[in-house]
Amino acid sequence: MEEKNGKKLYIDWYLIVSLLLLALFGLVMVYSASFVQGYQHHDNITYFFDRQLQWLVISAFLFTLFMFFPYRHFRKLAKWIVLGSIFLLLLILVPGVGHEVNGATRWINLGGLRIQPSEFVKVGSIIYLAYVYSRKQAYINKFFTGVMPPLIVVLVFFVLIMLQPDLGTATSIVLVAGLIAFCSGARLLHIISLGSLAGWALYHYAQSAPYRLNRLLGHRNPFELEQTEGFQLVQSYIAIAHGGVSGAGLGQSVQKLFYLPEAHTDFILAIISEELGLIGITFVFLLMLVIIGRGVVIGARCKDAFGSLLAFGIVFQLGIQMVFNAGAVNGFLPITGIPFPFLSYGGSSLMVTFISMGILANISRRTEKERQERLYENGDGTTEKKRGYVGKPSASFVR
Repeated sequence: MEEKNGKKLYIDWYLIVSLLLLALFGLVMVYSASFVQGYQHHDNITYFFDRQLQWLVISAFLFTLFMFFPYRHFRKLAKWIVLGSIFLLLLILVPGVGHEVNGATRWINLGGLRIQPSEFVKVGSIIYLAYVYSRKQAYINKFFTGVMPPLIVVLVFFVLIMLQPDLGTATSIVLVAGLIAFCSGARLLHIISLGSLAGWALYHYAQSAPYRLNRLLGHRNPFELEQTEGFQLVQSYIAIAHGGVSGAGLGQSVQKLFYLPEAHTDFILAIISEELGLIGITFVFLLMLVIIGRGVVIGARCKDAFGSLLAFGIVFQLGIQMVFNAGAVNGFLPITGIPFPFLSYGGSSLMVTFISMGILANISRRTEKERQERLYENGDGTTEKKRGYVGKPSASFVR
């Protein structure tokens, strides 16, 4: 594809087509999983579908905007992104501003729109860490001057998000931070030490209240806690078993009839499994693997340390969300309230995921453009198009 001025317009169609298919599929499944609740609570079977469609249109616009916004400009914005993230997380704690749902205050109401600041902090922390660690390459192997300072900011994010409380999001941000630090060249010993310290802190936090420990360990024996912490997981098991290989048919879920809580949000994978079976789940994960795989290629090909770390951070966040959600649905991990990317109902999560994909697409565009320019360049400084040549991906892990 070419722009009007004759220059080639680099578009990563692998990425765009995959996320578009996944988002449209998610829109269909949100309708299927929510129309009963929409009618029961809002007298409108398309209540949740309509809102998800609105968010999808906004998200598509944001994706396009960030796909053409030069990612390198984020270097100048990094400190403002950090300050804005902290401000939003503090704003939630102000009485009358934060909106409470199911005992957690994670949302802010803005003129009828409800946003979840911690979702935006995910991408904000990635931008900040990629920027700082890309500048610390000369001494990244030094713990106190190279690795530790940026993680203090991450610790601030973690504490503020835990005050909501939101263990799933806070944990995912910490994990992504550790992976970005590792890819930037930090010593494995430093990462393991920090991970052990974080695990110790999480263990003592869980033990400080019985209900926290039950929630974290309830997935191990859900049938013993069937009427309390294990109820949601048991209902998810029933949905998965009912679906089998080919599923009960689109729209034919039984568990969404007020048996499975959060059927159209955190547990939408269970409804997909029940209605479309193993075939539907395989379709979802194949598209997710295409997106994640494409992100890894983009990060590996990028010659710019900041862009490479930014791409890997986005991929890590996407992968961790996928694993956390899928693990909770099938009982391998505790239920943490992490939505499944592109599929779960929720405007903030959808917007942030599309913004992240837009940034990834921009890194891809810039990297491919620079790669093609290198291919065309001759030793005498003139250009010559080398037809039919396909360049090999250059491994550019910052490590």
